[in-house]
Amino acid sequence: MAFGDNLDAQTVLGAYRHGLYPFPADTLEQRLLNEMSYEPDVAAGRVKLLDDSAEPYSVAWCSPDPRPLILVEQARVQRSLRRQLRKATNWVTTADACFERVIQQCREGRAERWLTDELLASLCSLHKSGHAHSVEVWDDGQLIGGTLGVRIGAVFSADSQFTLRSGAGKVAVTDLTRRFAEAGGLAIDVQHDGDHARLLGARPIPRPQYLDMLNAPHQGAPLPTEALPATRLAD
Repeated sequence: MAFGDNLDAQTVLGAYRHGLYPFPADTLEQRLLNEMSYEPDVAAGRVKLLDDSAEPYSVAWCSPDPRPLILVEQARVQRSLRRQLRKATNWVTTADACFERVIQQCREGRAERWLTDELLASLCSLHKSGHAHSVEVWDDGQLIGGTLGVRIGAVFSADSQFTLRSGAGKVAVTDLTRRFAEAGGLAIDVQHDGDHARLLGARPIPRPQYLDMLNAPHQGAPLPTEALPATRLAD
């Protein structure tokens, strides 16, 4: 939808409120590829260059159509994951227990490091102000998986997840879905459609419908944060 390099916390939050999320280009090569690929769209006015950007092609602001959403009332746990959960008697989930550890793990070892230092700092700032949240999965006190994102009313936009033990990332998203439902949420936005999103239970929703959901008046409760057994998710 647009290119612009401002990643301060309020700009990022404002983007989420309008159905956009940032996708930074970490290298000069990625920025040049953005410019070469989208220059015709910019020239035609289909994609905007935001004002006051020193390096506008360093951050793309995206709003896919359709949008892949997990509707919390329709969320189902896959049979294979339920079997794993019943055996994971030592696994415990929490929320907002260690946001900065989760976000660092989410970018650890990634070749395409879209979670740049600047975006990481903004998301951590949004966590401190109560807009960004994390879910953690633990095995005997060891962090083995997690996910994080930004909550806008009835929608939670899940930015990333990580897995250090097979299935732990899926457990984190499943737990987030359960906790968000308890907080009055309606949908988890997983941003990128594909096989992985479909395995998590996401389905494509037309962007206008997504934006209506995002902008609807909503009186939600805080995300529950207590430590809970992961086995409960198999029920």
